[in-house]
Amino acid sequence: MKTLDRRDFLKKATLASASALTVPTLFESCTSKASASTVVATDGLESKLIVPKNNGLKITGTFLDEISHDIPHQNWGEKEWDLDFQHMKNIGIDTVIMIRSGYRKFVTFPSPYLLKKGCYMPSVDLVDMFLRLAEKYGMKFYFGLYDSGKYWDTGDMTWEVEDNKYVIDEVWENYGSKYKSFGGWYISGEISRATKGAIGAFHALGKQCKDISNGLPTFISPWIDGKKAIMGTTKMTKEDAVSVQQHEKEWDEIFDGIHEVVDACAFQDGHIDYDELDAFFSVNKKLADKYGMQCWTNAESFDRDMPIRFLPIKFDKLRMKLEAAKRAGYDKAITFEFSHFMSPQSAYLQAGHLYDRYKEYFEIK
Repeated sequence: MKTLDRRDFLKKATLASASALTVPTLFESCTSKASASTVVATDGLESKLIVPKNNGLKITGTFLDEISHDIPHQNWGEKEWDLDFQHMKNIGIDTVIMIRSGYRKFVTFPSPYLLKKGCYMPSVDLVDMFLRLAEKYGMKFYFGLYDSGKYWDTGDMTWEVEDNKYVIDEVWENYGSKYKSFGGWYISGEISRATKGAIGAFHALGKQCKDISNGLPTFISPWIDGKKAIMGTTKMTKEDAVSVQQHEKEWDEIFDGIHEVVDACAFQDGHIDYDELDAFFSVNKKLADKYGMQCWTNAESFDRDMPIRFLPIKFDKLRMKLEAAKRAGYDKAITFEFSHFMSPQSAYLQAGHLYDRYKEYFEIK
């Protein structure tokens, strides 16, 4: 009996000690949660900007990056896309551009031609979904052409013409002639300099798009071969950046060859430094005016100045680019790309904060 009593006593003492240690921990946890629940945002607070508000060109268009190869997919369904279109509309976006309808074997719609060539069947018809959402929220949708990847492999743009002959016909028959929101075409090949076959390819694709759709507008979005054009390297900048004079010379020749079938050019703005914006932007506007083209800017909302590729841009960098576009008299600002880098529901927390800073600056409620 004595042995049993002793064991019973030790067991109870051990349990009591454990309880004594546990109770304060639980109590502290409860009080921590209670304290945390009282931390709330103060209503009505805004950033005290020391620069003039509403002094840049507003973003009124965005790419839709559903077929990407360097940005993580967000795996949204129609519910999430519907909400994103509402966020876009809230800040004045009236144009959405599918950046490409396919890249190599991944495609956005069940193209009979591309499926026969070995492309993968998509689970959702994204072209149809985007056109319906654009119609629902009063936006224009631009269709981005198919990218076979052969240009990236060879440096020759003429590869992209053959497949798109069939894609353009399919898309216009199945979607373009049925939806009022189908507003134009994006010739998705991206170049920066005088590229093999570029003038001929842009002209052939632009002409087919315009001919089949009774003249709907077309545009391109090349990049400037500046110091930050370092794709495929581990560097942050390069020394052999194009000069303003050489940029003007090469694009004068390209515009001369395509202006009859390409209505607008939206140069990507992220490959040059912020103190170079005015020089390059003024040349772009001068060339566009010379050839009767609209001069847009592709205001990149991701940051090229960081070793991590790619994260939402610092607001001041976006602001400076939009202010430079306004000074140059640009016609429209689009961005790459709202859903990843500016949306309140982006996978990146910083994107929603960029959205808020953008609204404060442009005085959008």
